[in-house]
Amino acid sequence: MTPAATEKTGVLLGGSGLIGGTLLYYFKTHGEGRINVLAPNSKKLSLRDPDDIRRYFEKSKPAFIINCAIAAIDSDPLLAYEINYLGTVSLAKAAQELGIPYIHLSSAAVMPNGLNLSEEDRLDLRPDLPNYTKAKLMAELSLEHLRRVGGLDYTTIRLGIVYGAHDHKIQGFHRLFFAIADRSMPVLFTRQGAMHSYSNARKLPYFIAQALDNRPEFSGQTYNFVDPNPVSLSQLILTIKSYLELKTPREIYLPFPVAQFGMGIMARLVRLITRLGIDARMPAELLFLKNFYETQTLSAARLRRSSFVDPDPEATIFTELPELIEYYVTRWEHLNLIEPFNKEFFDPRRRAEEFLHTPDQLLREIHQESDLPFLKQCPLSSATQGEGTTQGRAD
Repeated sequence: MTPAATEKTGVLLGGSGLIGGTLLYYFKTHGEGRINVLAPNSKKLSLRDPDDIRRYFEKSKPAFIINCAIAAIDSDPLLAYEINYLGTVSLAKAAQELGIPYIHLSSAAVMPNGLNLSEEDRLDLRPDLPNYTKAKLMAELSLEHLRRVGGLDYTTIRLGIVYGAHDHKIQGFHRLFFAIADRSMPVLFTRQGAMHSYSNARKLPYFIAQALDNRPEFSGQTYNFVDPNPVSLSQLILTIKSYLELKTPREIYLPFPVAQFGMGIMARLVRLITRLGIDARMPAELLFLKNFYETQTLSAARLRRSSFVDPDPEATIFTELPELIEYYVTRWEHLNLIEPFNKEFFDPRRRAEEFLHTPDQLLREIHQESDLPFLKQCPLSSATQGEGTTQGRAD
């Protein structure tokens, strides 16, 4: 039997984001010859169009589906419904009819506040929920319904606050990080003692691979995929501030009513600016401003009891911070989004300075280095994730 005959093809939705890109990179480097993952963009497969989904899966007939696509968290009701809910249900029905596993990425947004929440702790479906939360909650409920009535083989993975490198969008945890690096957070927008659960994007592909290979154990189950220990939001903010050697934010806890009042004023100013023809909008994460002041920690007990083995049990948001800071600060500086930091730290070879002031000298150095082998400097067996993450086996 040829290698191509044993290769299994899956479809991943949302490959341009942090989670999707990390998954694509994993399957490209760990599943070569065994797993081929297609990652159609919205032009090839629109989750808003059920007929589009039907045509795509009738043609591709994959061995599994992974859905980590979402509409922006501040999307209007129609977009949130069509992508986060209806798209999820359509994909699940396709998986059900093809008799293949469906991996669904959900969010702690569907859970109440509280300590050590289990997978059974979930909000009641109410009209006043934010569009993002409501759509994600409805998606989970429909997946359970499809299993009861049709035997859908699915696994739901709930994520906390996700962190990881190589996310080119400023959102979620990276929005908080950006506000600190941009020096736009004068004080702490939280209360002392507020705790949250964090999810390591780098570890998630290992769990999904385990879930795909062991369907009897993981089928029909929901898992909180979070680090074992919750994190104090204020401690995290002050740690980032310390790494960056900044004076702000000050260790002053802004009360929630004051923060809410200030956000209301800012929202009105943004609306006024947009009427003047200037494109401006509030960060989408401010929809969940109250969550910054409340504790929500998720239990990882079910995850620990599973057959999944953590590939790096010592890794936490704090151990990953140096790498995250170097990557994102350097990127944001290159894009002129923030003021420059210490160039000796972020550009140890001083190549940017040479490019700016002595390009002829830099040219000679590059020409001298051209005599060295290129590919052998970075063997595939030890290659690390790079900028081309989502270009691997994506269609």
